[in-house]
Amino acid sequence: MKRVLLLATGDTIAHSSGPGRAAVASGAGLLETIPADAPAADVVVEDVMAEPSWDMSPATMLRLARRARSAILDDGFDGVVVTHGTDTMEDTAFLTDLLAGPAARRGAIVLTGAMRALDDLSSDGPRNLASSIAAAADPALRGAGAVVCVNDELHAARWVTKVDAASVSAFSSAPHPILGRVIGRRVEMPAVPPSRPPDPEGEPESHVALIKTYPDMDPVLLTAVVDAGARGVVLEGTGLGNVPVTLLSTIAELSDWDIPVVVASRCRTREVPLDDLPLGTGLAARVGAIGARGLAPVKARAALMVALGAGGRDAVRDWFGML
Repeated sequence: MKRVLLLATGDTIAHSSGPGRAAVASGAGLLETIPADAPAADVVVEDVMAEPSWDMSPATMLRLARRARSAILDDGFDGVVVTHGTDTMEDTAFLTDLLAGPAARRGAIVLTGAMRALDDLSSDGPRNLASSIAAAADPALRGAGAVVCVNDELHAARWVTKVDAASVSAFSSAPHPILGRVIGRRVEMPAVPPSRPPDPEGEPESHVALIKTYPDMDPVLLTAVVDAGARGVVLEGTGLGNVPVTLLSTIAELSDWDIPVVVASRCRTREVPLDDLPLGTGLAARVGAIGARGLAPVKARAALMVALGAGGRDAVRDWFGML
């Protein structure tokens, strides 16, 4: 039988909040919510102390990513399931995907959670957990990297986004397809996974700032985060990757100081380098900024954290070029 490690972090999937019943189930308690014959694997549980998803620190995200990787490479597990709050599940999923390296080729890494508490009517947690264990045990996910499993759907970490804070259908991969579905105890994969990112080099840098831009923005906001210790900055621009002209000289200065500045967009964009854009829309590239290659801002932040393990600005530019 396949061996799957369950990393349980609490949050909504484990919460009971009825009158006089406020509690958080352990990983073992979560397993008890699904039928005894449902797991398609021998499940080993590890409970992980973690902040609520909406306030999860980079250190905790990195700890989960490293443990998922080592469970497959060092401990011989066939797959890993991480129960996680939904607010930042996509952040942790992509960071885990970036750090998986050869572990992604040997086993499955599945993140799941719930929109309804454990004692809510028609809680979605037990079904999501059972499906995630089945997915983690299925060889079909080898090579796919980290995925999010909700509502029996499998979403690639690179593509998935939480789009609805009030529905059990909270996640979408649009405009990309869902990667697969869990049907009973097996996985069907109708889509091709995104290409694998470059294997990580060195230790990720956890202190990376993410700043949303707006017209006539004061550049002191950029220098303030660097003065506070940020080793890199992601700017959430507009359109194809536009940022206010008030920031251009500061971006140039930070680049000269070997502080990488990555420009993402609040819109969907194509996976093209920033400096391939026409001059009118790629001004930031002319002063040293690096394009996010179509990544959403929160995922660009995760990518910059990992890329900084390879070195400074030039190494980061090369690393993003391979995404």
